[in-house]
Amino acid sequence: MKARLTLLSLFLCTTIFAQDRIMIDQVVAVVGNRIVKHSDVETQLNHMRMQGDPVTDYSYCQVLEQLMIDRLFQHQADLDSIVIPESAVEENLDRRIRFFIQQIGSRERLEEFYGRPIIAIKEEFRDMIRAQMISQEMERTITADVRVTPSEVRQFFNDMHPDSIPLIPAQFEIYQIIRTPAISREQSNEVRDRLTGFRNRILQGERFSTLATMFSECPSSRQGGELGLFGRGEMHPEFEATAFSLRDGEVSQVIETPFGLHILQLIERRGENVNVRHILLRPQPNIEDLDRERVFLDSIAELIRDSVYTFQEAARLFSEDPSGRVGGLYVSPFTGNSRVTAEEMETGIFFVVDNFEEGQISNAALFVTEENEQAVRVLMLSRRFAPHRANLEQNYDVIKSMAEAEARQARMAEWLSQRLRTQYVRLNAAARNCTFEHNWGQ
Repeated sequence: MKARLTLLSLFLCTTIFAQDRIMIDQVVAVVGNRIVKHSDVETQLNHMRMQGDPVTDYSYCQVLEQLMIDRLFQHQADLDSIVIPESAVEENLDRRIRFFIQQIGSRERLEEFYGRPIIAIKEEFRDMIRAQMISQEMERTITADVRVTPSEVRQFFNDMHPDSIPLIPAQFEIYQIIRTPAISREQSNEVRDRLTGFRNRILQGERFSTLATMFSECPSSRQGGELGLFGRGEMHPEFEATAFSLRDGEVSQVIETPFGLHILQLIERRGENVNVRHILLRPQPNIEDLDRERVFLDSIAELIRDSVYTFQEAARLFSEDPSGRVGGLYVSPFTGNSRVTAEEMETGIFFVVDNFEEGQISNAALFVTEENEQAVRVLMLSRRFAPHRANLEQNYDVIKSMAEAEARQARMAEWLSQRLRTQYVRLNAAARNCTFEHNWGQ
């Protein structure tokens, strides 16, 4: 039996009118003590459009059902006293806004798209993000003990229809040796003087955000150098100490971290979190130092070809990258995998090794690291794996992940089925026309 009708349900089909009696919103569903409004669905659909996801005739019903599940999770989280810290919500919100700005090109274009300022956009998304985070926490709680044994993985694979077995694209196992020339005091001082000049210009009235957009070497330059709210322990200690010591609007002296040299400006302090802008500049080695490292690595490559060292031995001895500790094994920065597809590796690496034979070693070449530093490296293609259908011998982890995902999905479906037998749910006429995956008692 469903729970007794609550007062909240009286608002189910109530339409909210402005003074001119034009409909602007309405409640489309009630789940427990939570409601889903038409505007909630439209906000999610706009979110999908912003990310480039397809929005079809069925998207409204799909989004509505997910929001109904979110409301069910929120109701259960209230009963289980599960709370998401506001600092985590704000951090997630700031990260989403930065992503949207990157996708659309600028803060101004984002504000134009939504027809309101950034602060209003944040208000619109805050509750949605909190609900999503609660849902994720509930899903983790419900499926925390889901495990699959090796025999279950094998049974899952044996039960798969041949067309459902994923095609594994060509993969590569690659090793690298990286050298980064030391930065001279002269080069560091030149960058420090540039930042001091920027600081003086800001103190004389120029906008920090304008200079950050024009000159900062951090991706945050797209947002005028703004990083969003962060708490203690989330940044490099020197950067964090400076950020928390500033007063509103104050501009720091030049500071140095492993990422380069910075100046910071405090935007706001909210509880135990701060939001700052910064300008990052990285001193770069001169061409003579880079060429010296290139010649050195070419000589190391020759020693490897002559079998004086194995590639792994040379990487441990001469590489200045953390991968040198594991013999130079390249790991995709996108997936963390050591067997990488063309899409999972840096573009520059793929162009080098695409036509290599196994064991072939490249000449030393200049490249730019993830930290935007100029460096030199040699590469070796260790193994090439041809495209194939996944199998237990080569791709056990892939199949295990699929089996675990199915087991978690089954656990969630069972949990939802049990809750919906006793949970109060009410849908308006439009929602009752939807075809849902779960039985909401339409």
